[in-house]
Amino acid sequence: MKLQEFKHALSQVTDLVFKLENGVEVPLHFHITEIGLVSKKFIDCGGKLYEEQKINFQFWQSVDVWHRLQASKLLDIIALSEKTLALPDVDIDMEYETETVGRYGLVFQAQEKTFILTAIHAACLAQAACLAQDKFQKNFYQGSACSLENPCDTSAQAIEKSGCC
Repeated sequence: MKLQEFKHALSQVTDLVFKLENGVEVPLHFHITEIGLVSKKFIDCGGKLYEEQKINFQFWQSVDVWHRLQASKLLDIIALSEKTLALPDVDIDMEYETETVGRYGLVFQAQEKTFILTAIHAACLAQAACLAQDKFQKNFYQGSACSLENPCDTSAQAIEKSGCC
């Protein structure tokens, strides 16, 4: 969800309800302790350069179980953040701590007036170089008694020869 979508969804609710995908609710006394613009510049294992920006919201909960953040107050905080940080309309991530601090995407369920924290998964960005099975099998196992079913050479040199990360 992008920032403008989030603001639009917030304008449709009074009370804020966030849930994990498994249905567990974020305790209603949560705080948003920070909003930030996070820039990331990185390469994949094939050497391709990427740049991304996301807006990060961090949840926190304390012992003040009577605390309730209303949607209108969160919209005010976002407006201040937009002004102060010059926030673009980019995807947002939500940080929420269960066993450890995790990053989540966000989906709004309009009928239930509920925000769902969605899992974010890792992915190989160089799949053409790394996961093409025919290339991998041809290059990695060429000239050996190994196969995908019976791998034997997992040395760094063999992996480098295969073109895989």
